[in-house]
Amino acid sequence: MNNEKTKGIITRLLSAAGITVNGNNPWDIHVYNEDFYSRALYEGSLGLGESYMEGYWDSLRLDEFFYKILRSNLDKSVRRSLRLKMDILLARVFNFQRPARATRNGQRHYDAGNDLFQNMLDKRLTYTCAFWDNATTLDEAQENKLDLSCRKLQLKPGMHVLDIGCGWGSFAKFAAEKYGVTVTGVTISKEQVALGQQLCAGLPVTLRLQDYRQLNEKFDAIVSLGMFEHVGPHNYSEYMKVAARCLKDNGLFLLHTIGGNETVAFTDQWLNKYIFPGAVIPTIRQIGQAIEGVFVMEHWENFSVNYDKTLMAWYENITANWDKLKNRYDQTFFRMWKYYLLSCAASFRARHSQLWQIVLSKNGLPGGYHVAASRENSGLTYVNAIKP
Repeated sequence: MNNEKTKGIITRLLSAAGITVNGNNPWDIHVYNEDFYSRALYEGSLGLGESYMEGYWDSLRLDEFFYKILRSNLDKSVRRSLRLKMDILLARVFNFQRPARATRNGQRHYDAGNDLFQNMLDKRLTYTCAFWDNATTLDEAQENKLDLSCRKLQLKPGMHVLDIGCGWGSFAKFAAEKYGVTVTGVTISKEQVALGQQLCAGLPVTLRLQDYRQLNEKFDAIVSLGMFEHVGPHNYSEYMKVAARCLKDNGLFLLHTIGGNETVAFTDQWLNKYIFPGAVIPTIRQIGQAIEGVFVMEHWENFSVNYDKTLMAWYENITANWDKLKNRYDQTFFRMWKYYLLSCAASFRARHSQLWQIVLSKNGLPGGYHVAASRENSGLTYVNAIKP
């Protein structure tokens, strides 16, 4: 197909989503290299993302550009490339999150550099969705999320909590300081363990470089914030069995994960190559199948619109602090990182992606489950949640 026909197809597709090529609206696209059209048509999301990184095109409001594409389901109109079809087939057959590969996958992203995340995240280095009710800053919103998570787990002083995928120890530090618990956290990122141990110094917190499948200890409660996306469909059942193995009979398990509306075997090609290799977003059905016969679902909450605000806050931080980072990360990396944050924000804004917090018990709590209204309030009530 010649360039003019390719250009015409892409132009018409974008127009159907309310986007004009070289238009005047902030969400319109401006094309600087005509090869963009064939890259976008024949290579799909991978070609779209790579051509952006290479400066072939731009948009003043990349988040709104993607929002319009997703709300119009334009992404489903572009043909899947042969490479993507092969990737999907391989993902259905092979386990891309087996221990050795999972470690490599995780380290590619989380070991990118602590300075990058220190200039993007809140003061606690919480790399998961914040909770913005009654919050005006990212720091406040992340503390809201951490406190809500502790209340959902019904933490009490003296309890021993397991944090699967502990990051830099933000939850562990908060829970130890505010709720008087001991926390053991595991991650596969060397950089996270090194900095996290410094941040949690002097507290009853232990952070270990360890794959979750190696765990075989008993804990009063378990939390996992933003790690399940890296587990992979082949391992969901094993993951739940490990959590059950490590949870005392009367304990609670809080699973905090991005969720998808449709089951897929393979994530977005561009995100898989450049941001989260091997990651797959689970669905309600997949989680339900994994917990069947292992856990009782006590509480399920969706606050996905909060992730839009969180990602935009991270984008604002990384943009404001880029001068501190540009000597280590080049312009291509900067465009890649902006593309990642803004495209993901658009996905939550368009409600293509969800954010779930799920509370699980091993045997069902006698009398039912409740979330404490606040750390100071001993009364029990539901907080912005759907009653089970």
